[in-house]
Amino acid sequence: MTAILDKIQIDSQDKRLCCYFNSTKKVQVARISNIENWYLEHVVFPGERFLFEAPSSAELEIYQSGSGRAMLLQKLTCYDLVVDDGSDLKVAS
Repeated sequence: MTAILDKIQIDSQDKRLCCYFNSTKKVQVARISNIENWYLEHVVFPGERFLFEAPSSAELEIYQSGSGRAMLLQKLTCYDLVVDDGSDLKVAS
């Protein structure tokens, strides 16, 4: 599925790799719209992991259909979804 993503015009220091996992049995829509001049929307299928890059201040909204319309299921801060890239790990010698 294609994500609609404009290039982030934010300091690269603030961009983080984030991950959301759809643990439900329903299709969900993940959306970020609280960052000025930037928008992201992606369909996340059941059991799918969605990796994306976003500012830590972004809020990921999760929508799921219910009663014939999309309902906001949860709102998560991207700061809480950051993937540990292992850069802080020290290699034993």
